[in-house]
Amino acid sequence: MNTVDRFLDAVTSATIPSADVWAADAVLDATVPNWRMTVRGPDAIRAEFARWYADKGEFEQVDRLPIPGGTIVRFLLTWTEHGIPHATHEAHFLQLTDDRIVAHQVWCGGRWAADLLAEMEQAQMASTT
Repeated sequence: MNTVDRFLDAVTSATIPSADVWAADAVLDATVPNWRMTVRGPDAIRAEFARWYADKGEFEQVDRLPIPGGTIVRFLLTWTEHGIPHATHEAHFLQLTDDRIVAHQVWCGGRWAADLLAEMEQAQMASTT
């Protein structure tokens, strides 16, 4: 299993704390709703992502696009948190060296609970009628 596969498996299995995919000098540059952060080093990156991907989930959509030196991964992840369905739509730009992620940029649209997902579905249906 390659590095990208191991990262994606850790996302869906909620095993980020044991994911050994980032280089010692890896940098995470994350843009989330109303915030941007930089996190340095594999332990700090795992700690951040362990909060994001704390519950087992599944991909409703996952796309990969090879780029020079890495891969872009775009996904729609769904999971249940405290009995409430959630989803997130994210794009990850992964730069790889020696089978390790050295630069990890991510853009996240946010975490959406069931009520907001229903509201978005209604808005989409209204726009198509």
